[in-house]
Amino acid sequence: MQLKSFTFNPFMENTYVLYDETKKAVIIDPGCHDKQERTELFDFIKEEGLTPVKLLNTHCHIDHVLGNAFVKSTYDIPLWFHKQEEPILRAVPSYASNYGFPQYQDSTADHYISEGEVVKFGNQELMSILVPGHSPGHLVFFHKDSKTCIGGDTLFQGSVGRTDLPGGDTQTLMSAIREKLFTLPDDVVVYPGHGPETSIGEEKNTNPFVGKNARF
Repeated sequence: MQLKSFTFNPFMENTYVLYDETKKAVIIDPGCHDKQERTELFDFIKEEGLTPVKLLNTHCHIDHVLGNAFVKSTYDIPLWFHKQEEPILRAVPSYASNYGFPQYQDSTADHYISEGEVVKFGNQELMSILVPGHSPGHLVFFHKDSKTCIGGDTLFQGSVGRTDLPGGDTQTLMSAIREKLFTLPDDVVVYPGHGPETSIGEEKNTNPFVGKNARF
C-alpha cells in the first residue's frame, strides 16, 4: 500500500490518499477548500492514474470535511463514517461562515462504518477502530500489513486531540487511546490529522498526556 499526504486549509489539516498496485484508492478526510487545493488533489490522482472508490471521514469536524462534496461529486464515490458523527456533520453549515468558509457545501453519508468493520479497496484492508473522545464517533483506520494507522485527531506527536468541542470528553479520549491505540505494535506509524507522523511506541514512551510518564 502507498500513502500520499496533503496539508490543506487554514487549520493545516492532513488529507490522505491510500492506494495500491491495482490503482484503486480511498481518500480520507479531504480538507481541500479552495480551487488551488482541490486542483492539487485532483492532479495527483490523475497523474498517478488512480481510481478513487471510497471517501472516508475519521470524524466530521469542519476542517476534515471541507472537500467532501467536491470529492463525492468529482469521483461519484460513497462517503463512509461512523453513525455518531452524523450530528457533527449536520452542524457544520451552521458555523462554517463563522470560520471563514461561506462557500461550504454540505455532504451526506452513504454508509455508516461500524467498529471493527473492514474497509476494502484494491487488494487492501483497513480495520476500523473506534477511538472516541475528540468526537463521539471518531474512527482510526489501521492497515496491518504496512503497520500504518490513519489516526485523525486522536493521537499526535507529543499530544492528543482537543476535547473542548461538542461531543468531546477528556477521560474518554485518554482511555480510548490507551485501550485501543496503545494495544497496536510499537512500530505502527500513526499519520495524524495535523502535524507530522509518529509511532505508537514513541507516544507510549514520551507522550506527556497518555505516555508512561503522563502528567494527566
